[in-house]
Amino acid sequence: MRFPDGKSLRVERLSRKWARVKLSKLGWVRFRIHRSLGGAVRSVTLRRDGGHWSLSFLVDTGRAEPGVSLARGRIGVDRGVASAVVTSDADAGSGAGFFDRKFITAGESERYVRLQRRLVRARKGSRRRQRIRAAMATIMRRVRRRRADFQAQTARRLVSGNALVVLEDLNVRGMTASAGGTAARPGRMVAQKAGLNRAILDKGWYGLEMSLRNAARTTGARIRKINPAYTSQTCPGCGQVDADSRKSQAEFGCTCCAYTEHADVVGAKNTLAAGHGGYRTWSPPGIGRGREASTRPPGSRRATASAAG
Repeated sequence: MRFPDGKSLRVERLSRKWARVKLSKLGWVRFRIHRSLGGAVRSVTLRRDGGHWSLSFLVDTGRAEPGVSLARGRIGVDRGVASAVVTSDADAGSGAGFFDRKFITAGESERYVRLQRRLVRARKGSRRRQRIRAAMATIMRRVRRRRADFQAQTARRLVSGNALVVLEDLNVRGMTASAGGTAARPGRMVAQKAGLNRAILDKGWYGLEMSLRNAARTTGARIRKINPAYTSQTCPGCGQVDADSRKSQAEFGCTCCAYTEHADVVGAKNTLAAGHGGYRTWSPPGIGRGREASTRPPGSRRATASAAG
């Protein structure tokens, strides 16, 4: 539930840890404040996640977005399933530039499967079924928070020392569509496609992109997306495009010049090469036609607090 009228919002500090905000039609809502808002409140979003409530404040800090220095680095990012994020300067031997994390523990995974089996046997509408669903939601909430934490930390590391971060323009919704087909035209390899869909969604590709854009607002880095066609089949050494060069998920060996590299690193390098073109003619924020549209007003940041009562 979003309250977009910042002029009607009133925030009062009650103590060092607690504050309250007056929301339209709800009245005063008390919440645990984790940090100072640090600016004028533009909107408030109230969310419920299971039995937990939270408030998210959109705040105008009044600070201008930093300019971009062309002397800073540039990096390409390849989003994958084996590794969530691989950068163009990654080293497969040392593991540097490979970012990944397991968001659910083995114990939680086993418990979730048991809860799913119990849910099937529980009678619909019963209190037992509600308790089972609540326990499943608790596990998934932990997974979402770990994924969001990973995305935020990875995004901060990527934008901290780079003026340009290039991503592939992936159609995640289309890539995770079901392969079930219809009765007249049934799909093929439905189970395998379903497993791939789960793996893609588990890595949180879209969430990483949003985290990068949010983090870039405080550093001045620019996020650019390019057409992903042939980025995994093009040799960074000679430019040869050949599907046979992609030997496996992790191995790339050019059929023309014998260039070898980790396949995800090759994809990240080609992504950077495609996105770097024309960057010298791009203007810093607020100058000419180079300014890109942002999802929030300049100088704004979002602060989150836990709601109570």
